[in-house]
Amino acid sequence: MANLSGGQERDQWGSKMGFIMAAAGSAVGLGNLWKFPYVAGKNGGGAFVLVYFIMLFLVGFTLMLAELVLGRKTKLNAIGAYRKISKKWKWVGGLGVITGFMILSYYSVIGGWVIKYLIEALTGGLSVTDAAVLGDKFGTIVSSTGGSIFFHALFMIATLGIVIGGVDGGIEKASKIMMPALFVIIILLAVRGCTLPGSMAGIKYLLVPDFSKLSMDVVLSALGQVFFSLSLGMGCMITYGSYLPDKENIPQSATIIPLLDTGVALLAGLATLPAVFAFGFEPAGGPGLMFVTLPAVFASMPMGTMFSILFFVLVLFAALSSSISLLEVCVSYVVDEFGMNRKKSTVLLGFITFLIGIPSALSFGIWSDKTILFGKNFFDLFDFATSNVMLPLGGLLLCIFVGWVWGTDKAVEEATNNGEIAFPLAGAWSFLVKFVGPIAISVVFIRSLM
Repeated sequence: MANLSGGQERDQWGSKMGFIMAAAGSAVGLGNLWKFPYVAGKNGGGAFVLVYFIMLFLVGFTLMLAELVLGRKTKLNAIGAYRKISKKWKWVGGLGVITGFMILSYYSVIGGWVIKYLIEALTGGLSVTDAAVLGDKFGTIVSSTGGSIFFHALFMIATLGIVIGGVDGGIEKASKIMMPALFVIIILLAVRGCTLPGSMAGIKYLLVPDFSKLSMDVVLSALGQVFFSLSLGMGCMITYGSYLPDKENIPQSATIIPLLDTGVALLAGLATLPAVFAFGFEPAGGPGLMFVTLPAVFASMPMGTMFSILFFVLVLFAALSSSISLLEVCVSYVVDEFGMNRKKSTVLLGFITFLIGIPSALSFGIWSDKTILFGKNFFDLFDFATSNVMLPLGGLLLCIFVGWVWGTDKAVEEATNNGEIAFPLAGAWSFLVKFVGPIAISVVFIRSLM
């Protein structure tokens, strides 16, 4: 293990499988479960999925490999990684840490809603088929001052409880439990959804290409979904890559992780949309699908309570697997740079994140009419700033840094373990990270601000 300046030994992943599960968990989040199915159906179904897979290689694989290589090479947190290569660029790592910190503050609020809904499912509170009634219930839950803060705190406690255990004893151990369970649950839900009478309309909605809807907007939507789905541009994969052993096959890992993430997204579509269509509901996007439409769907089917419970366990695992990576980015920085032990830094950062998240927790209740900038409340402002500005900017700067400052020759040398691992796509990857990535991300960046 590498020794830090503070004398502490740096953690490492205990196994390749543990790293893959943790990294895939970081990528698999709430957006996979509600946004991908809706965006795919809205943008041509199978045609969108085809474009998505192309963009997955062009941008997803490209940035994933760049972050993992940078992290493994430097064995440091996001800020330290940039600084070790070029001191002038350490602020880019700082941007990633701040981005992750901001995202976690409001992501934890949504995670709190998920915990509340899981409790509702367990106690029979979601056994309602009327979407309007469930819509009122959702409004009551998110607008509750005490409830929102309490469940936000509960989710943060669960997150820091895992991160305190360290890389192999906490994050890896939890990921080895949550991710296989997530895959089993989502496959069960997909099988159930696809075998319901009338489910074929939902399957066609998701998978049958409608090439008449193919346009530049569809391409940009696919590119944006790939970028935001994989936890790129905020230092998560740099941090996770820093815990990799020197002999790890990084190109292989950078291929497996995006494919697992996409597999979950497709299964989420098959688990939700066929059931939604089978019972005649509208496949609305956003929180409405997860917290209103799907509970009504589950309540309408045989053994609905069981499937509702399974679904919210699935959602909770997806939320936690992402939140632990967001917190770990910040913890890794404090441990590396200030020599603070993991337990103290995790508790401190978790508490600060909780405090920063309180305004977001109140943004649907007593502070719903309190606007900060551009007519947005705390929650919407943090979401817009991170998703539309900071994440794409971080990804763009990552490409420029790896492609032009550090240099793709040195990056490829690290990726191949100094030539020990075959990487036939090295030339293509170098071209993608230097030219295609920056151009594609710039287009998404500009479009997201319009």
